[in-house]
Amino acid sequence: MFKNLRADLSAIKERDPAARSSIEIFLLYSGFHALIGHRIAHFFYRHKMLFIARWVSQLNRFFTGVEIHPGAKIGRGLFIDHGSGVVIGETTEIGDNCTIYQGVTLGGTGKDTGKRHPTLGNNVMVGSGARVLGPFKVGDNAKIAANAVVLEAVEANCTAVGVPARVVRRGGVKTDCSDLDQIHIPDPIAQELCAMRVQMERMEKRIKELEGNE
Repeated sequence: MFKNLRADLSAIKERDPAARSSIEIFLLYSGFHALIGHRIAHFFYRHKMLFIARWVSQLNRFFTGVEIHPGAKIGRGLFIDHGSGVVIGETTEIGDNCTIYQGVTLGGTGKDTGKRHPTLGNNVMVGSGARVLGPFKVGDNAKIAANAVVLEAVEANCTAVGVPARVVRRGGVKTDCSDLDQIHIPDPIAQELCAMRVQMERMEKRIKELEGNE
């Protein structure tokens, strides 16, 4: 548990330009405090002390504004930036070196039992207000744009945008986990309109050619 917390602290220090020192993060960062509370709650959860685990998680929610079910599995180096409003469900699994912004929900879509929450691979970034809902996987190095609603699996090294989310970028190059840009992401609607305009121009050109041959 303590190794994971050291990795969490180091991740925040590396990725947050506003972080000036480790002691500042340890004392003042609610996202880091939420991870401390979760690591403790998850310890009790794994040892079948479910009431105590849930009690710790609810205290954690009250003090940090971040709700993480004690059953969620979280890897090393998670950075919860401005964590207010983050919700992470019971069967969620989060890999190493992920970044989650405020207002993110990693949730389910109904009353199903068993695995019902998403699995995030390593180096995944989930933008502000995004909703990732369902028991599927978001692959390594993927990026979920702010306010996207993801309802199906996202492959590794892809960027998903929109409601419902669509993959707009797919590349074999590893995404730098320190890249926290949520703004310069392609707009799928604009891309579709551009493609339609090109197609219409081609059709108009073809019609003129046919008229000229008559």
